[in-house]
Formats: sequence, structure tokens, C-alpha cells
Amino acid sequence: MLEFVNVSKSFWTGTRRKVILEDASFTVQLGMNLGILARNGTGKTTVINMMAGLEKPDDGTIRRNCSVSFPLGFMGGLNTKHSATENVRYIAALYSLDPDEVEAFCRWLCDVGEYFDMPLGTYSQGMRARLSLALMLAMNFDLYLVDEGMPSTTDIAFNKRAGAIMRERFMHSTLVIVSHQADILSRFCNSAAVLRDGKLFFFDTLEEAKDLYDYAD
Repeated sequence: MLEFVNVSKSFWTGTRRKVILEDASFTVQLGMNLGILARNGTGKTTVINMMAGLEKPDDGTIRRNCSVSFPLGFMGGLNTKHSATENVRYIAALYSLDPDEVEAFCRWLCDVGEYFDMPLGTYSQGMRARLSLALMLAMNFDLYLVDEGMPSTTDIAFNKRAGAIMRERFMHSTLVIVSHQADILSRFCNSAAVLRDGKLFFFDTLEEAKDLYDYAD
């Protein structure tokens, strides 16, 4: 499980202190896919980054008693001056995985030919999305983190391959998705919360969460 204990996080904007979370305590149990509704600018990316360990809270404790992915779509650990080959082998080593297996899987799934050995700085946005998703799916996590829905590409063959693998992975793992669109959450989540004014409000159903979310308009 993933547990937040009395976690607080805020930023100084230059004119005021923006509160992301204030003394938040909650648990994400394995097997319960959680969708968090949050307006743009409320800190949903910060919350998902804290879950992943990419950002630290100002106060409180975050316990990860399971393997937690980096956020889907996160490219911060990749060097644009290096090739996909170099990047995926480096990430594989960080996670104590076989670099040969991770590279072979990503090459097959991305299917970008010679570009796989070229710097990421030469990639289109769609190619980067393919690499990010392939790298995540090359690893098995107990809990997957998704910020603002699944990355989309225009490559039909890739979407079909990746979609089949995602369905298989997600059948045996847990998802946490943060988004400002309720319809994205309805496809994947069986529990829901709303991030509002530094508080997380939890609900048994997405419909209940949407009532509070819509009321905030």
C-alpha cells in the first residue's frame, strides 16, 4: 500500500503561499484503483510526484510498502542528448533490471527503427510518448501512477500493442490517476477523491466525487 501520514506541501509563488496539501492522511490500498479529480493549477502533478518520490513533502511521512512507478509520461529521468538505447539501459540499471531485456522490449514496442539509436532531442512529441509508455510497461510495478490520462499517439499499431499490454498489466496492479476530466477516471477507477483547497476529499463512487467537483465551479 501507499500511505500519506500528516503530509503538507506548499509553494511560495512570489506573492503568496500556495497550499497543495495540508496535513493530509490517507492510504491507497492495492487493488483499489483511485482517481483524483483536480482543477488545473491545484497541484495534482505535485501530489502524483510526491507519491512517486520525485518531490518531498514539507512535513509528514510518505510510506511506500509496494513498488511504485514513475508517473506515466514523466521524462525528467531521461537525457535528451542521449539515445533511447542509452536512456533505457540507464533506467533499467537504476531499477536493478536486465538492461538487455528492457532495451529489447522498448525497441519492439516503440518500433521507431534507427531513431532508437538517435538522441531523444531529435524525437517528435509522439515518439517521446511512445518511449515513455514503453519504458513504464517494460517494468512490473504494484502501483502505477498516471498524470492526466494516458499519453496518446497517432500510430495505430503501437496503440494496439501497448493497449493489450496495459490491459494485462493493470489487471494485476493498482492505478492512481489524477486528472481534471472525470470521463478519464470512469474508465479505470473504482474509487475517487477530489483535491480542493489543499484537502483531499474521498468518496466511494466517482459520481459522488463529481458532485463536489462540479459544485466547485
